[in-house]
Amino acid sequence: MTAPRSSPPRKQGARRTAGRTPPLPSPEEGRSFSRRLRAWYRRNARDLPWRRTRNAYHILVSELMLQQTQVSRVLDFYGRFIARFPDLESLAAARPAHVLAQWQGLGYYARARNLHKLARRVVHEGPVTAYGATLPTEPHELRTLPGVGAYTAGAVASFAHEKRAALVDTNVARVLQRFFAPALNPRRARDLTRLWAIAESILPRTGAAVWTHNQALMELGALVCTARVARCERCPLRTTCGSAKPGAGIRKR
Repeated sequence: MTAPRSSPPRKQGARRTAGRTPPLPSPEEGRSFSRRLRAWYRRNARDLPWRRTRNAYHILVSELMLQQTQVSRVLDFYGRFIARFPDLESLAAARPAHVLAQWQGLGYYARARNLHKLARRVVHEGPVTAYGATLPTEPHELRTLPGVGAYTAGAVASFAHEKRAALVDTNVARVLQRFFAPALNPRRARDLTRLWAIAESILPRTGAAVWTHNQALMELGALVCTARVARCERCPLRTTCGSAKPGAGIRKR
């Protein structure tokens, strides 16, 4: 627990609450934020199967499954789906009913239908290497595929290919808003656009560091800086967070 101080220094996030459009973090702020975040992740990261691979297809499957679905549920489905459809070719060759059967129980079945359409498009129209059909590596190319939005494109590019690509999902938006821009509302399109700009401005320089940085942002939002309770006493960023308050288990909007 942080000891009380008679004259606390100004927090990095405090100056960002005054205007409607907060300034982007300085390079020094971004580097400090990322270093502490990555150090925390290396000590606290969960061991998840999609974090042990650089297979772009497998990572794509996990990211689509994780949309609006808890990790604990995805763990039950991910391994079985990959065992049944280990690559884009096997998925593309499958009947739609068989794909939906493997997805049964996860819900939001448009994800499975889009994944199947994506596989068929890549296999029949995309590049082919000695290893078979391959997904694009750049975020803007990934976004042309069915069911792939800005977040998923950034996730696949950074986690499979260690591209310097930002990603902002609900958890990441919450962390960035609370730390850098408490006055913003991630549910407003304009404010979410600003949070994307913040996410891009604090990316590390190298792809390997970006992999850890992006994973850590999501992990912090899932385990510590949660939607219902911000566990500030466990946060590696609390001393300079624009929203942190004394005490533990602070409820947030």
